[in-house]
Amino acid sequence: MQFYSTGKKSGNVSLREAVIHSLAPDNGLYMPTQISELPPSFIAGLRHRSLQEIGYEVSKQFFGDDIDDATLQNLVSGALSFEIPLVKVREGIYSLELFHGPTMAFKDVGARFMARLLGHFLHGDSNRITVLVATSGDTGSAVASGFAGVEGIDVVILYPSGKVSEIQEKQLTTYGGNVTALEIDGVFDDCQRMVKEAFLDSSLKEYVSLTSANSINLARLIPQSVYYFYGYGQLPALTDDVIVSVPSGNFGNLTAGLIAKRMGLPITTFAAATNINDIVPQYLRTGIFSPKPSQATISNAMDVGNPSNFVRMESMYSGNPKSLLNDIKGFSFTNEQTKEIMKRVYSAHGYILDPHGAIGFGAMEQMLKLYPAAQGFFLETAHPAKFKDVVDDTLQLDIPIPEQLHHFMTRNKVSLKLPAEYDALRSFLKARA
Repeated sequence: MQFYSTGKKSGNVSLREAVIHSLAPDNGLYMPTQISELPPSFIAGLRHRSLQEIGYEVSKQFFGDDIDDATLQNLVSGALSFEIPLVKVREGIYSLELFHGPTMAFKDVGARFMARLLGHFLHGDSNRITVLVATSGDTGSAVASGFAGVEGIDVVILYPSGKVSEIQEKQLTTYGGNVTALEIDGVFDDCQRMVKEAFLDSSLKEYVSLTSANSINLARLIPQSVYYFYGYGQLPALTDDVIVSVPSGNFGNLTAGLIAKRMGLPITTFAAATNINDIVPQYLRTGIFSPKPSQATISNAMDVGNPSNFVRMESMYSGNPKSLLNDIKGFSFTNEQTKEIMKRVYSAHGYILDPHGAIGFGAMEQMLKLYPAAQGFFLETAHPAKFKDVVDDTLQLDIPIPEQLHHFMTRNKVSLKLPAEYDALRSFLKARA
């Protein structure tokens, strides 16, 4: 399969080139030239298929021309080696728990798949490659976990100083080895800007070969479509009146859901659920896309003021922008509203939400007012213990930290502080090379 740039000024490329280079020369993001529908029999049989079986069939639509079946099956099985249960919270609303992977966040799915795919493409290549990634919280830890110790690959993670949770920071900064954490004196948008500038700096290519593990890389993005199929298959009744609420920051997760819908998954509408960084909900109301500096919130992984994947969403609906408004409804929540949702859900249903899942639940409630006969699920994107301070304070609890998170807390943080200036990152990468 070939992949085109949303910038429309670069030629189509192969899967290998799209994965290794991440960003197109025209600064666009890569998308598949075609998104084919899966047969209705596949959709009807989702309930009887495993996560790995679904992952293979979905991935094959995009990667099957470039990777043999046995290799692709091994990639999928290795990446999706944990459960993604659908848990009932209240009548009509289910939580798709995406936090049962190694770093207890949804980004384990895409990061683990991409690490294996990139390792496959680089096997036997004597040249090292550097995975450069910006994170607002969970991306960095998932990438560090997925790529730690992978031969021929170095990882450099940029994160905003003081704007991730303590556990998230420990997960970013304690791997060592081929993983380096850069603590940026700024916000996530500064980190993302610096990474994009590095990819567009042609002179830097003389010193280092770069790729990204942010959702700008389609090898991170497309595998996320898998859990929409898996979540749908676990619903008690497989109907055509299904809503999915997606906590959203950089909008890769929602883009993956739209790809699943384009592949034939019968989702009626998506909720784009954000915190006060509500650029896309505002666009859905006004038709104006107006990026602005991000604001810090308790749902820090969604603190994005200029979501990169919006161009992918726009590209998918370029021929019919009104359909985008039909397929997505936007909702935003303040910190106070988020905490109120967490309290109310715990009191009424005994379910502990993290701040991001709480926003997804709140948007789902609003959607059911518009579609009272519908059912659906929201994405619970991270284990509540990753935001222990907020959850404990809000719910007056002392939630236990799972062992796989607890062992990070005993390690020493190692990071290099840099100003939010591209020249500082460029100098670091050159010196490192």
